[in-house]
Amino acid sequence: MTKRFPLFAALALSALLLAGCAAAAGSTEAGAGAPSSNTPAPAAAPSGASPSPQQDGHAGHHGGGPASPRDASRGPSEAARMVCGDQPMDRLTAILDLGDDPHTVETWADSTFTCIYHLDEGALEISVREAPDQAAALTYFDAMQALAVGAVPIDGLANLGFPAYETADGSAVFQKDNFVLQVDASGLPGTVGPDAVSRNALAYQLSTTILACWVEHH
Repeated sequence: MTKRFPLFAALALSALLLAGCAAAAGSTEAGAGAPSSNTPAPAAAPSGASPSPQQDGHAGHHGGGPASPRDASRGPSEAARMVCGDQPMDRLTAILDLGDDPHTVETWADSTFTCIYHLDEGALEISVREAPDQAAALTYFDAMQALAVGAVPIDGLANLGFPAYETADGSAVFQKDNFVLQVDASGLPGTVGPDAVSRNALAYQLSTTILACWVEHH
């Protein structure tokens, strides 16, 4: 990915910023969402952490971005919940040419909000680790990268100015402000959709879609 159309990536982000974003929606289930195999064991969750409330349909978002530290015991931030919102859902259905939105399941545990998209080909998992501050998020990102098998940094314009890496099995990980975003497509076949998009390209495109939402609402 370090050489995959970096100019296109920058232009795609600019287009997304003009498109607008919507807040998260979908079915929510209580309990701890297990981190992917590339993710280190998270620190102990603050006392009082609880699952996010169940929602039906898609809700609009008018809140701020992920820059401000927050108390994780209050549940995921509006920005974190964007990973299960309209914009990534629309992007996913467009890439895969889906007739209907796939079923999603949300969890909030160990300061991590996870949205699992259940596709016919397998599960796509998008997670956001909410750290107390940017330094803590970068420390967590560095630990993830050190433990990830075959991690390759995403460099140049393709990383959109954020620390980022990808893995050969279809994961893309970005760190922005106090967030660490991981799009894990390792549960999908090597290529998906009518255009045979690689799972790495899918993970990257969904990552940039979510980052655009965060930049817009920063």
